[in-house]
Amino acid sequence: MTNSTATIRATEIVLPGEVEPDGLEVRVRDLPAPGPGQVALRMEATGVCFAEQQMRRGKYYDQPPFPFVPGYDVVGTVTATGPGVDAGLVGHRFAAVTKIGAWASDLLIDAAELVPVLDGVSSAAAETVLVNGITAWQMLHRTAGVRTGGTVVVLGANGGVGSLLVQLARHAGITVIGTASPRHHDAVRALGATPVDYRDPHMYTKIRELAPDGVDAVFDHVGGAGLEQSWQLLRRGGTLVSYGTAATKDEEGNSQLPVLKVFARLAAWNALPNGKSAHFYNLWAGKRRAVWQQRLSEDLTQVLRLVAEGAVVPQIAAEIPLADATSALALAESRTVLGKVVLVPGT
Repeated sequence: MTNSTATIRATEIVLPGEVEPDGLEVRVRDLPAPGPGQVALRMEATGVCFAEQQMRRGKYYDQPPFPFVPGYDVVGTVTATGPGVDAGLVGHRFAAVTKIGAWASDLLIDAAELVPVLDGVSSAAAETVLVNGITAWQMLHRTAGVRTGGTVVVLGANGGVGSLLVQLARHAGITVIGTASPRHHDAVRALGATPVDYRDPHMYTKIRELAPDGVDAVFDHVGGAGLEQSWQLLRRGGTLVSYGTAATKDEEGNSQLPVLKVFARLAAWNALPNGKSAHFYNLWAGKRRAVWQQRLSEDLTQVLRLVAEGAVVPQIAAEIPLADATSALALAESRTVLGKVVLVPGT
């Protein structure tokens, strides 16, 4: 590859409004040349996160107005660089968290957001642990700070974030109780967690039987009425980490209201004198942009290193061509998969 100024024809998947998965649109356009500080990246893998599932319903907390190209993260090869960017990046693979825009064959991205992908880690594997791996790492080590010998509960232990939380916790010497449907119990057990059926009306009772003294952390992406139960599972000194509102994803009304309600509940619990704490994890929250990017790069590098060493095994649910993003989104929403649905180039 060369740092060519030739026109790049980019294929993009557009989310035109609040539509079903089959309402996604395909657009082909000329990609502008990279501007100052930018690179052109040829996508090798992107993926379907819970964020896109909420975005198509207009329910993601701070999504942009329709229409837009979704895609929370991407792995690809640099094909061109803009002014002020080292031309030596061309031909090398990188990962980046984009929030939107990654469901495209080619895209422009700030060079400062690139994180090198280690040799020996496939693009699909790196994509699977990108935003999911950063989220899991930061929640476990930065937000909850669970120590070796602790016990945690992971809701949705078969999911993209959940399956990585289980593996990172087990690697750190932490006992894990993970909820999942019975069809995934063997897989969750193989990851190192004790599975509990999330559809069992006595699920929380069974978790208490497994951890009668309480747990050190609960990672809850569901929210809703069950959040109170997650809080009650904690022992003194324990931490509840809420990072989603899946229970309310189909509710009509203001997309921000469910999250604001969670904020209020967590604040009220934090005011109680019981030694427990509650946090809402937001990947994008925090310090100045440069500090945030440095922390993200450090944490992703840690996760990719564990993948390269075989300590963490990416759970790839399926690899589906970008042009068939409709099927990928429908599969991710089916609640039948283990791991993450990955989009790859292809017809």
